[in-house]
Parts: sequence; structure tokens; C-alpha cells
Amino acid sequence: MSVKVSVVIPVYNPGPYIEDCIASLLRQSLPDDEYEAIFVDDGSTDETPDRLDRLSAEHPHMHVIHQEPSGWSGKPRNVGMAAARGEFIMFVDNDDWLGDEALERMHAYGVANEADVIVGKMAGKGRPVPLELFRVNRPRASVKNAPLIDSLTPHKMFRKEFLDRNNILFKEGRRRLEDHVFVAETYLLASSVAVLSDYLCYYHVKRDDASNAGFQRFDPVGYYGNMREALDVVERNTEPGPLRDKLYRRWLRNEMLERLRGRRLLVLPEDYRRELFDEIRAVFNERMGEGVVAGLQPTQQVVAALVGAGEFARLEELARWESKIKPMTRLESLTWEGGSLRVGFTAEYQVDGAPLVFRTEDGEDLLDLPIGDAAMASIREQGATITAPVKAAKADLVVRERSTAAEFFQPAQIIRERVPATDGSGSGFRLVLKAESVVDPQSAAHQAPLGPGIWDIFIRMSVCGWTKHARLGAVRADSVDKARQGSLSGTPRRLVLPYWTEPHGNLSLDVDLATTRFDRDVSKVSPQDVTWDGGLHMALPLQAPDTEKVTLRFTNPAGGATVEASASLAPKDTGVLLSSEPAIGQLTGRTWAVELGLPSPQRDKPRWTKLSVGLRVGADGSVTIIKVKALPKGTAGRGRLAPLRRLLGRIVRKIRRMLTS
Repeated sequence: MSVKVSVVIPVYNPGPYIEDCIASLLRQSLPDDEYEAIFVDDGSTDETPDRLDRLSAEHPHMHVIHQEPSGWSGKPRNVGMAAARGEFIMFVDNDDWLGDEALERMHAYGVANEADVIVGKMAGKGRPVPLELFRVNRPRASVKNAPLIDSLTPHKMFRKEFLDRNNILFKEGRRRLEDHVFVAETYLLASSVAVLSDYLCYYHVKRDDASNAGFQRFDPVGYYGNMREALDVVERNTEPGPLRDKLYRRWLRNEMLERLRGRRLLVLPEDYRRELFDEIRAVFNERMGEGVVAGLQPTQQVVAALVGAGEFARLEELARWESKIKPMTRLESLTWEGGSLRVGFTAEYQVDGAPLVFRTEDGEDLLDLPIGDAAMASIREQGATITAPVKAAKADLVVRERSTAAEFFQPAQIIRERVPATDGSGSGFRLVLKAESVVDPQSAAHQAPLGPGIWDIFIRMSVCGWTKHARLGAVRADSVDKARQGSLSGTPRRLVLPYWTEPHGNLSLDVDLATTRFDRDVSKVSPQDVTWDGGLHMALPLQAPDTEKVTLRFTNPAGGATVEASASLAPKDTGVLLSSEPAIGQLTGRTWAVELGLPSPQRDKPRWTKLSVGLRVGADGSVTIIKVKALPKGTAGRGRLAPLRRLLGRIVRKIRRMLTS
């Protein structure tokens, strides 16, 4: 059978970090004879060459090529491309990994849409990845109709015939941004690009030791010399005008201006800051025309104007002010409605602990920047605007899977509220975003259910060029604490439980009993919440859209005997009523602890939660409700052991660095 996909992996001294990559390749859902992996070892000096030789000996579809060190990823990728037999080529870095169905899904999607390039949804483990690009599937994308230019890493699938026909190769040698040159050219020459957003295909990972090549400080002269090559690709393949300006704007924004803002600039040594500024200014004055700058957000236009005017001191002053800008969120409401979680929140930017203020002059909303009249005059001379488009401000609710860092936007309705500032100027105002978002566990992962595990809740604010993420829930209305309950949701039913993280108190979701949080909740049930009238009735802090069938298990602590009984959960008031009619004859003359068995799609039997109440049944069948100790599993000593776990984590990371150094 012909090979559908060849995966090319450049390798250099990854140490144990390559194991996740190897494991993900071996787990692929494509049959072994339909894909191959080509590891190109670029002169590794650690144990990796032997590891890859053993891998290729054990698995016929895993291949390894050893070569002398070339200094960067370009040559090993080209060598892998030349050896590839697949219809498509997928590039993977040796410290990243793939989703189990990534190759199968991306290949099928590319074939169905006749695409030359397939971009699969990415998750960033400790490093940023594009978000806007993956809001929706884009079967027929181009640089004109989609934000493709936001994604320039090579971790994509390319039709081999397309690459060969256009002689598209990576630039070789020790250099930066060779992937930008390669990917930009494929975007501009491809007949079609397909963006697959409904499955997490690629995990882009920052090592614990931050030794990835992309995280090392670069030489500004060489870096921006290499960036000019990417701009040259755009210039060769576009005409002067809006499209070229749009594409140039990506490099101006990401590789130039954003490096000169806030803490990202201030953490650099002073002499390096100046060297970086000078090189950026040289490229700016050479290549970035008025049309490029005009499409930037106002705050980015201000930075661009300071660069163009050579105002390095003013730029540092602005960076110090911007470094104090933080998003502040407040959780206002949290309610379950028909199995969906409705989340109300407000969001606002603050500077150094005080609200960020805008001002209005002659009916126009403006940025209020602390850089002096002379600098403002220089900015205006450069043609930059300080108009504040507050009507376009956005706040998105994002759910992020903790184990994979996969992120999914949730629909939100936003009200932008202007609040008069208290500075006495009369022209100043604060911008408060009031929003409500609905998280449906059945469709929140791009129309797919949220997987089992922990999902953290973030707010992503975009206001006038300031785009930042913040956790939600640490600041919250008093009523929210009382409303926080889990819900049996979806089909088949599983428990989705909002909870507060420790110690920060942020909002997260426990899907399918991934933690012991539910055990803690039900441990607060007291005998006063329970009645016996020939059957057991108990109010529980839980939501259920309809009456649900569950199981109770009665256990005698002394003898270990167990009795199971069917039960139901019925919606009542602000929670549910648990009801069961156990065979009392099986319980007489003993004391019983009670456990609730909830359904779990991940298990073939209920997941048991010990309740904090039990039964004492007399020989005559009389029943007394008693309090029993119900310490949730896995919680004993958790606070005392946390420092030890952190210490062990540091030791493990240090050992890893020693092994890979």
C-alpha cells in the first residue's frame, strides 16, 4: 500500500524529551503501512542515536538517518523531505508530539479539500500558539480570507508533489526564521490551504529547561537579516497594496513592535535593548510603509511612531508604564441551565492597581498615554493615531485543558460600559466589559464534548491593542460561592463540577470526577439533610436536568458486608433529592456507611463517593441517621505534602538538565 504521510523529525540532543514524540508517532490511528516517520539525527552526542537505531529495528515504518551536525533544523528537514515516500509530508520537532488521530484526520481533510497545505489545530505547552486561526474549520483558506500568516511554524502537512514542483526547501545553516521563509512561500503558492480546528493535532512544547532553540536570545543583526528574507518572499509573490501591507504587518507586529513593549523589553539588558531597537528601526525604515502601519492597533501605532522617530528613551518610558497594565476580572454569576453552565463576568484593564483611563476630546475617544507632550507631537508627526476604538473591545471566555493546554473559545455576549473616571478631569472614562458566556460541556470543545480531566477558565481581553489573558474567579460575587454546584450533564451522563483552585481560588471545571472535589462537597451533608420514611431521602449539592438513575452502596465497617440498592436523583429547589428504598431486611442489626455511585463514561462501573451520613439499623428495623467520617480519598495531608512535591519536582528537572547537558 502507498504511504499517505511521511513525518520528518529533525533531531539534535533531545535526551528524554524525544520519548513523548516517539510515543505519539507509534500511537497514530493510521495503519503502520500508511505512514512513516523519518528521524534525521543531526549529529547528536547524547544517547539519542542508539535510541533511534533501536526504534527503527523494532518498527519497520520508523526510519533514522544519521548525518554530521549542520547547526540548525533546515538541512535535516530537507534531507528528510528527499527521503520521504509519502503523498504528504508532516514536520514535527523532536520535543513536540501529535494527537493520536492527527495524521489520519489531517490527511483525510487535505484530500477532501484538495489542499496543498493542511494546518492542524495546535496547543501550546508553555509557549504561544495562534488562537484566532483555529476558531473555526477553514476548508478553503488563503492569506486573503484567513489569518494564516499568524502561523508560520513548520508543524504542518504539505503535499509532496506541490513542494517538489515549486522547489520549496528550507534554507540551511545556522540561522533564524528559516521556517517563516518556507511556510510563507507555501501559503503564497498553494492552490488551497485547509485549516482543521475541530481536533487537536499538534502539541507545541516548551521544555522544562527552556532549551528549545526558539527560546535562546538571538543576535539582532542576524535575526533581522533573516527576517528580510521572509519579507522578500512576500515581495516576490504579491503586488504592492493592501495584501502585501497585511502580510508585512504580521512581522512588524510580532517580530518587531511586540518585542519593544512592556516587560518583554524591560527584562533585557540595557545594551541589548538598544541594539535590538536599532536593528528594528533599520528594518522599519527600509520596508514598512504607511499602509503597513495604518492597519495596526492604536497602541502598536504609537510604538511604531516612536521607533520611526528614534525615540528610544520615550519607548522605554512607555514600556515601563505598559508593564504595569493587567487585566482584572470578576465572576458575577454562575448558574446551570439545562446542562449548560452560564457564566457572567466583568473585565477591565488596570494600571499599577488603578483603572486604565481613556479620555474624550471633541467627541473622539483617545488613549491617555503618560509620555509627555513632546513625544505625543512626535507621534502625530509620524502619522500615528491615538484614537481609542473602545467600541471594538472584546472579552472572550476560553476553556483550557490543563493536561494538554488545548484552548477553545466559548460564545459570549458583551456590553461595553463607559464609567466616568474619578480623576476630576470630566473627560476621562473607564471601559468595563460586562459579558455572559455559555459553556455547554457537550459541545464546548469545538462542537465536541469536553474530555475527562481539569479545564481551567480564562478570560482573553482585547482592547486597543492590549491583548492579555487572566484567570477568572479569584475575585467573585458572594452569591457565586453558594451557586457553585456540579451537574450531571451530556449523553451519556457525566459529572461536570465547577470548583475553586487552591490557593488562588480561580474557576476550573472537573469533568468526569477527575479530582476529589465532589467528595468534599458531599462531605458537608449532615444528618439534618436526611430523612427516613421507609426509604432514604437526602438533599445533595448537585444539579441534574432530569431524574437520573444512580446506585447506593451500603457498607458495614465492622464486617465489610455490602448491599447495593437502586436510587434516583430528582431536581428539587437548588439541588437534587437523592431517594432510595433499600431492602431493610438486609440491613437490620448493623451500622452502615453509604456511598453514592455516579455514572462515568470512562468507567464500566460507577465511581463511588462516600457520604458523610450513614444508617444505624436496629434489630426491629428502626433506622437512625448518623454522622460518619467521610474524608475524601487523596486529600489527607495534601497541604503538608505540597512543599515536598515541589522540591521533588525541582530535583527531577535538575536531573533532566544534567542528563541533557
